[in-house]
Amino acid sequence: MKRRYYAAVLLSMAAPFAAAQSSVTLYGVADIGLEYLNNANAAGDKLFRMTSGNASGSRWGLRGVEDLGSGMKAVYALESGFDLDSGVSSQGGRLFGRQAFVGLDHKWGRVTLGRQQNALFDLLINYEPMVLAARYSALSIDTNLAGRYDNTAKYTGKFGPVTATALYSFARGTSITSGGTTSLGTEVPGDVKSDRAFGGGLEYAGGNFGATVIYDQQQGTRGITGQNSGQTDRRIAAAANVSLGSSTVLAGYRWFNGDIGVARRNDLFWLGYRFRATPALTLTGAGYYVNNRRNGQDPWMLVASANYALSKRTDAFLNVGYVRNKDNSNLGLNGFGSTITPGENQTGVMVNIRHKF
Repeated sequence: MKRRYYAAVLLSMAAPFAAAQSSVTLYGVADIGLEYLNNANAAGDKLFRMTSGNASGSRWGLRGVEDLGSGMKAVYALESGFDLDSGVSSQGGRLFGRQAFVGLDHKWGRVTLGRQQNALFDLLINYEPMVLAARYSALSIDTNLAGRYDNTAKYTGKFGPVTATALYSFARGTSITSGGTTSLGTEVPGDVKSDRAFGGGLEYAGGNFGATVIYDQQQGTRGITGQNSGQTDRRIAAAANVSLGSSTVLAGYRWFNGDIGVARRNDLFWLGYRFRATPALTLTGAGYYVNNRRNGQDPWMLVASANYALSKRTDAFLNVGYVRNKDNSNLGLNGFGSTITPGENQTGVMVNIRHKF
């Protein structure tokens, strides 16, 4: 009888510890390829090179969860980006430049603190034909579509087919150089707007249809010449996709109005079609158009992509792109002002391999 009593006591003492289960996952992506570009400099020379992070940014990371009981969990993520061709760290040399946060997760939502993705990155990725690839995608036109902010408090809630997210960055981490020393933006006493960012969005994804709307705002950074905290860059994005059998149509729009550094106002439109030809082969075509409201520099870009799954973890890409520049615009397949002479058009071909672990 006593043995049964002691066993019951020991089990009751162990119950709180059993609830506090935890797990840690090591994960990553290794992505690298070969690229050919024409009109790659002012002389119009061709370029053949090796590049990293083409379809997905190369990275390694740790993410973990601990069960705190009563439906509450502690969560964290540490994610480091790197260039596979050289081995150096990405995101300006940060150790965990892609993500670094900790928080609490409950059925009513997740609250996290640290360096995190903005709402555009979280919600647009399923509606951009090239999945916000670093090159040959909408990200070449607007890098903030896959932006990250330092010092960020973020809420994410999932309620059936609806996802809601909101975030506030006390200082988004703009690089400031003063007196030969470079530092990242930080909170400024007496100027709560300096380097601030905030935003949020809603997504509905149910059945064969999905749609999202997102808002993002950044403030100018005190300490940078030509900027002040009263300046703002604002973005509004709306996108949708529809799947019918093996086909998916994706469309999106991004409105932008800003005066951080230089006053700008433009619209970005995209339309894409994705076809799963076989269980292993996926074909994608996409078109992107920029309407610059302050001048006639309205470039457009066409991209065709073939993705072949060699296994569940490894796939290969063939991307072909073309950019038409108008009125001295300087959009390249790798972004504005990158390896392109203003007013010149550019054609590119990329062969890429990606492994996920």
